[in-house]
Amino acid sequence: MRKRKISTALVASCTSILLYGQAPSVITNEGLFIVSPGDLVSFEGTFENVESGHVTNDGTVVYFRDFINNGSYGMTANKTTSTTIFTVVGNPQEAKKISGNQLASFYNIAFDSPVDQVAFDLKNNIEASGIVDFQQGIILVDSTYNPKTKVSHGMLTFKKGANAVNVSDASHVRGAIEKIGNDIFTYPSGDEGKYRPARISAPKEENAVFVGQYVYQDPAFFKARPHAVGVVKKLNDQEYWIIEKGNDKQSDVLLTLSWDESTTAPDILTNPEEELHIVRWDPKQQLWVDEGGVVDMSTKEVTTVATVRGYGFFTLAAVKKDWMIEGDVVIYNLVTANGDGKNDYFIIENIRNYPNNKVEIFNRWGARVYETTGYDPKGDGSSNVFKGYSEGKVTIDKGTKLPSGTYYYVITYEYKDANGSRMIKKAANLHLETN
Repeated sequence: MRKRKISTALVASCTSILLYGQAPSVITNEGLFIVSPGDLVSFEGTFENVESGHVTNDGTVVYFRDFINNGSYGMTANKTTSTTIFTVVGNPQEAKKISGNQLASFYNIAFDSPVDQVAFDLKNNIEASGIVDFQQGIILVDSTYNPKTKVSHGMLTFKKGANAVNVSDASHVRGAIEKIGNDIFTYPSGDEGKYRPARISAPKEENAVFVGQYVYQDPAFFKARPHAVGVVKKLNDQEYWIIEKGNDKQSDVLLTLSWDESTTAPDILTNPEEELHIVRWDPKQQLWVDEGGVVDMSTKEVTTVATVRGYGFFTLAAVKKDWMIEGDVVIYNLVTANGDGKNDYFIIENIRNYPNNKVEIFNRWGARVYETTGYDPKGDGSSNVFKGYSEGKVTIDKGTKLPSGTYYYVITYEYKDANGSRMIKKAANLHLETN
């Protein structure tokens, strides 16, 4: 194998540089390599950044063959001009390898390869701060333990503000995905050629860490976990998601999963609007437990009614509707805040009979836009009610008029009868018109 070394400081200061050799050449960086903003560098051979190498990319770098990083690799702090493109030459038949024992930091990344099944074999810990563009090709993450680094061989990490675009059945991540930050995030996850995302709401802590993964058709997994609480009528045993929490003990999230007729067990979809919930495997009880569910039929998504009570394995299930506890409150799920005297506020009849109550409203991405206790104490809408504005203690865009659309509510209230006192929780879609 031919090698070409970059052993002295090299600054890319022209419009473009192409470094290549007869395939399968290896271009090795042993010193300082800097790409300035606005410049383009293309590596036609395999690129290897050795332990003594230092790469700073503030421009655009294209890697046509394998990428190996064992040195320092990143960009200038607070720079947003850096783009890295992992693509291929010709018509390859094998996955492109992205490997190495040192973390590689990128701003924008694009993945583009026509190789079927697995187009990118990720055995390096890489992180993105900007946009990750899944143009074409599935990324397989090697999550096995690396004894040299004491972490996994591979990981794709999205830092605060980073997002994935153009994700599809043909282009997604197969394996674990890490998210760092306190913003809403949709995992670009899939398995067996199926893109099946999961979404978490914005955590409380700025550096919260959550890892997500999707697994399709693993019968041994469900055979080892057959039991469920009584409210579960039928379990989705075709697929599951893994959502693990990092070391942060303060942040919790709402979880949104979707269903797809091509992957989701059909017998849980007979009445999704009223019966479909998210369930979690509880290792202590050795049971699938109900996390609740607010269903959005337009997007085929289900969201937990509150922050999840634990982490690990999640899937969908049909629940026994007649087991759900009901009080005598009546909820009107339409708010038309136009001042005509009809549905001008979120009407919850009889809620004043249960003064120990809490009302929360979330947008479709899981961000809380309204929160209050002691809702509508007079029962006439004159005080402490939702009128289409973001209010409360923990909200976004506080005091501003919310856009028309589908939201969802979570209502919790203390219900007392001859059997004693218990808390009832109700959740469903809320349609808001503010035009």
